[in-house]
Amino acid sequence: MEQNLIRLLKADEIECRVAVIKENGLSLLLYKDARVDQRILDETFGPFGWKRSHQSIEGNLYCTVEIYDKATGEWVAKQDVGTMSYSEKEKGQASDSFKRACFNWGIGRELYTAPFIWIPAAKAEIVYKEDQNKVKRFSCNDHFSVSSIQYNDDREICALVIVNGRGQTVYELKEKGAGAAGGRKGKAAERNADKAETAQKPAQKNTAEKAQKDPASISKEQMDSLQAELDRTGVSMETVQSRYRIKEPAAMSAELYGRVMSALKRTKSSEAA
Repeated sequence: MEQNLIRLLKADEIECRVAVIKENGLSLLLYKDARVDQRILDETFGPFGWKRSHQSIEGNLYCTVEIYDKATGEWVAKQDVGTMSYSEKEKGQASDSFKRACFNWGIGRELYTAPFIWIPAAKAEIVYKEDQNKVKRFSCNDHFSVSSIQYNDDREICALVIVNGRGQTVYELKEKGAGAAGGRKGKAAERNADKAETAQKPAQKNTAEKAQKDPASISKEQMDSLQAELDRTGVSMETVQSRYRIKEPAAMSAELYGRVMSALKRTKSSEAA
């Protein structure tokens, strides 16, 4: 089965979803839908080379995606659980569990390497209204899509362009070395990022052993490093929690912490946004 390498997602297979919206801007998440998973499974393994099934375990809906291994003549299975949707509860859980199981097979896993995407209010049509309790509720009339995307040899996102419904570029991540990315501000942002990364290395080195001993939580030093990156990029903790579905930041695993920090390091400094 090793020869069957799951291909990377194309730009038109990636959708954008608003994660957090505020008066000064909004953050976007990149995601794929179940139709993309089905198409890639068909392309890679053939229509008769894979199958899916669903199981209810302790009230949660799981999906199992099985791939037929021609070399051994056996079916290899990978499983994951879905979350509820606000509409069509059962259908939403079934679709979500299927997409998550496909992530386990590697379909769209590169989306986890995306930077945190912040669109300032000047580039988005943000509107708000007050509810009966005089609380502001923000929404956006724009629709966003991925115009182009590039990956490096490690299957990580290294360049990305997002446009609005009028075709105007609202976000751009340029591959390192590809021209003057943002002039002085871009260079200043890179220097700040390098300084932040250098400052984090001693803390990460000192806490590596702690993380191995207690994989279910992160240390105070790691939380401080995380906060430093949030301050540099302007990304809110709320955005991080929404993207990775984290309830208690201090209780995230060392593996998840690494993914969050990796994404933040790929994110522009707030002064260059």
